[in-house]
Amino acid sequence: MHYGIVMFSTHYAIRPDELARAVESRGFESLWVPEHTHIPVSRRSPWPGGPNLPQEYWHSYDPFVALTMAAGATTKLRLGTGICLVIERDPITLAKEVASLDHLSGGRFLFGIGGGWNAEEMEDHGTAFKTRFRRLREQILAMKEIWTKDEAEYHGQFVNFDRMWSFPKPAQRPHPPILMGGDGPTTFDRVLEYADAWMPVVGRMGSAFSDKMATLQRRAKEVGRGPIPVSAFMVKPDRAVLDPLQAAGVERAIFGVPSETSDKVLPLLDAYAKLIH
Repeated sequence: MHYGIVMFSTHYAIRPDELARAVESRGFESLWVPEHTHIPVSRRSPWPGGPNLPQEYWHSYDPFVALTMAAGATTKLRLGTGICLVIERDPITLAKEVASLDHLSGGRFLFGIGGGWNAEEMEDHGTAFKTRFRRLREQILAMKEIWTKDEAEYHGQFVNFDRMWSFPKPAQRPHPPILMGGDGPTTFDRVLEYADAWMPVVGRMGSAFSDKMATLQRRAKEVGRGPIPVSAFMVKPDRAVLDPLQAAGVERAIFGVPSETSDKVLPLLDAYAKLIH
């Protein structure tokens, strides 16, 4: 089982290049950063993590800028969005960003995606909450066309473009792995149709995780797919939690660290490194 680190990369925390070097040197496989372009002050949408939204949600760097710095500071570390809010981005521009980062990093990008929970945030980008997953589907399918074809085109309800040229293509072929976040009633439909892996926030699922993982693998077999890789997000740093995940075949466990300065983050990395080794 691989191990990764996730942190909201903010302007008041350890820099993404310094964090990446520290994560790689301690033997972790990957570094992940979330994304929020902004948080509307109205705060209508409830945060799934609790009543009080942490301030890093509206202080974070753009994930592709932060991960590019991380890529330049490392040689082997995999670089992931956890998650990218695809439905708040233009798919042609996003396809270019993903391909550019994957190309420049030598094929180290992991594309974690999701539909998002903040309705008013995505509405500011022109996306209606009720249509976000239909939009997400079209955007991913359209980006796959751009990544895999010299002359790409796509015609849908939300995404529409005629034949185009867009290079570079991603270093990973046919494209970087797409990890679908979420744990809703139709999440597995999306995983099986257009994603490569599942990335749930395991800390919120409790004992239901193992049953859901078994359901996913059964459904994958039914549609002729091989085993679906699973990355467990925001895992408790405890061998009593990690050992069962490894025994169940989880590909990757990802620990969270706070958006803090190096004097607080580095000791946590040291402790987690001892745990995984």
